Amino acid sequence: MSKLILFQGDSITDCGRNRDDITSTGIGYVHMIKGQVGCEYPGEYEFINKGISGNRIVDVYARIKMDIINLKPDYMSLLIGVNDVWHEMGGNRNGVSAEKFEKIYDMLLTEIFEALPNIKIMIMEPFVLEGSATTATEAEPERWEYFRTEVPKRATVAKRIAEKYNLPFVALQDIFNDACKQAPASYWLRDGVHPTPMGHWLIKNEWIKVFQIIMGGYTV
Repeated sequence: MSKLILFQGDSITDCGRNRDDITSTGIGYVHMIKGQVGCEYPGEYEFINKGISGNRIVDVYARIKMDIINLKPDYMSLLIGVNDVWHEMGGNRNGVSAEKFEKIYDMLLTEIFEALPNIKIMIMEPFVLEGSATTATEAEPERWEYFRTEVPKRATVAKRIAEKYNLPFVALQDIFNDACKQAPASYWLRDGVHPTPMGHWLIKNEWIKVFQIIMGGYTV
C-alpha cells in the first residue's frame, strides 16, 4: 500500500496547482519532488499538494481538519511564514505577529499529532531575499527592512517549533544566501519571495536531504 506525502504551505508550495485535480502538484518544488521520488520508488508514494497562495499560519490552522487530518497523510511538510509578514504591509495590515505565529503553529502541531500520532512532519524554514516584492518604495520606504527583520523571526519560530516536537527542520535561508554568491537574487527568487525554477530546485534538493534522514536509507 502506498504512503501519502502531503505538502502544505502558501503560494511557494501551491505554485499553480489545479485545485480541481487532487493529483495536480503545480510547477514548483512539490512537482520536482514528486518526479524524483516517484521515479525512484514507483508506486510507493502518493503526493498531494494542499498549499494555498496567500496563506498565513492562521489560514493553515483554519483548514486543519479538511486539508490535513481528513487526508491522513503518512508524511507532511509545511512551509509557511512569509505571508504572515507580507500581509502586514500595505493598507489591510492583516499580518500575524511572531508571537501569535508561534502560538498558532504550536496549536496546529499539537492537534495534528493528537489526531495522527504516527505522522512524520518536516518543518520548512521561511526565507526572503531583496527583490521587487520586498524592496522599499516611495510609499513604504521601510519595506525591505521590515521583511529583512520580520521573516527571520518567523524562521526562528519554525526552528524552535521543530525542536520542541523533535521534528526535522529544512533550513533554506542560508541556501539562498549562498546561492546569491553564484548568481543575483532574482535568479533564484523572481521577486524576493517566489522562487524561479532554479530556486524551486534548491528547495527540492534540501527537502530530499531531510527526507533521506526520516526515511533512513533513502538515497538520491
